[in-house]
Amino acid sequence: MTKKTTCPWWVGYILNRNARKLIHPPLQILSPYLKKNMVALDVGCGMGYFTIPAAELVGSNGNVIAVDLQKKMLTGMLKNAQKANVSEWIIPHSCEQETLCLNEYAGTIDFVMVLKVMHEVHDQKRFTKEIFETLRHEGSLLFVEPKGHVSKSAFLKSLALFEQCGFRLKSTPKITFCRSALLIK
Repeated sequence: MTKKTTCPWWVGYILNRNARKLIHPPLQILSPYLKKNMVALDVGCGMGYFTIPAAELVGSNGNVIAVDLQKKMLTGMLKNAQKANVSEWIIPHSCEQETLCLNEYAGTIDFVMVLKVMHEVHDQKRFTKEIFETLRHEGSLLFVEPKGHVSKSAFLKSLALFEQCGFRLKSTPKITFCRSALLIK
């Protein structure tokens, strides 16, 4: 079995490039799911590539809880959020390797983004349970993995873990070069 590694913090600068928006436009990807006043959770937020557009979509009466393992990612995300004038709607949240530390948000989240991060998670079973516990009834989860890093069988294995927790598959959105699933609690 291959060892799971965490994306180095400095790669966050590369992943946040404007050219990426041509392939993965964040507002286009998120707008079908996020509405004003919602509470969203971005797990593995990095430098805020999806966090900042999510904050724009939920607006000043909503929130995005931006979770990352690396303090430098959270610092970079906040800096980018300040430039975009959405930092007040974002709650930075530091997690640990073994746990997301999200007990305080149990049952309060409307929408969760697990975008291109699951392949880095060491204990996927625990991770899926923690995500499930954060969501409100009928809350949704957008789960996306890059085809280049994650095989179809590995994606389906992760998807099965979400389903074992109680999620049900609603759809499989088309996202370029990715495997994706929209799940409902």
